Amino acid sequence: MKIAILSRNTKLYSTARLVEAAEARGHEVRVLDVLRCYMNITSYNPSIHYRGEVLTDFDAVIPRIGASVTFYGTAVLRQFEMMNVYPLNESVAISRSRDKLRSIQLLARKGIGLPVTGFAHNPDDISDLIAQVGGAPLVIKLLQGTQGIGVVLAETHNAAESVIQAFMGLNANIMVQEFIKEADGSDIRCFVVGDKVVASMKRQGAPGEFRSNLHRGGSASLVRLSPEERATAVRAAKIMGLNVCGVDMLRSNHGAVIMEVNSSPGLRGIEAASGKNIADMIIQFIENRLKSLEAVKQDASGQAPTRTRTRGKG
Repeated sequence: MKIAILSRNTKLYSTARLVEAAEARGHEVRVLDVLRCYMNITSYNPSIHYRGEVLTDFDAVIPRIGASVTFYGTAVLRQFEMMNVYPLNESVAISRSRDKLRSIQLLARKGIGLPVTGFAHNPDDISDLIAQVGGAPLVIKLLQGTQGIGVVLAETHNAAESVIQAFMGLNANIMVQEFIKEADGSDIRCFVVGDKVVASMKRQGAPGEFRSNLHRGGSASLVRLSPEERATAVRAAKIMGLNVCGVDMLRSNHGAVIMEVNSSPGLRGIEAASGKNIADMIIQFIENRLKSLEAVKQDASGQAPTRTRTRGKG
């Protein structure tokens, strides 16, 4: 196969591991800076150009699109989809997962366990909003935040009001969630490939830190999941329409609750904690998926099968 990886930096651990795994399996791989891709959006003959060259003949594309370039990155990915290049994760699924409020609403609609979550626009509604999520302490999250940035723990009612008012004053979109005290600064990252959890790890925040992100100084260790936790992670991935993702959950007194579904999860922490070759599993998934698509010579209309059939809803 000829595989494109959309990544800003070839030296990033996850990008390098995917290149290594693909080449080890005999595939041709090319890393493309998504911001240097530009498009000719033409009916019947869409094309992507890169540093003056027309990109052709790719079989699959692996998006490693950072949150800060989601808009442009998903536009480039859509163009690959228009050219019938198989996307590991589709553009619409990435857009769903990057919108924290949208993803929470979609998961709630399907009955997935979640922290009690509130969302409001008018400062006059702040006090009622705080009460709806059970009062302080509570967590305030920027909808555009990533890697723990823009996440604040407000320990008192007055502090919560002040922080929410400050964010609203800056016209920042935020949501508030109940604080799961019993999680004790830890969460679980479930790494989903296809229809199963292939690895999982417990991430523990640094002393005095309620955020467990490894980028915030947290540590990772192997963890055993219950069958219910595995099933919940797979369902969350399916609802988002993601083939590969990291599902982050907390263990609460009322069972597992989903915090986020990450469409571009890093490989360093999960490979180190699990000892598994996750990059190779991802490449094998693409191989198997393309083989199954090629086995279907025609669809019901007599046309060649599309490699970009949208999964998930909403």
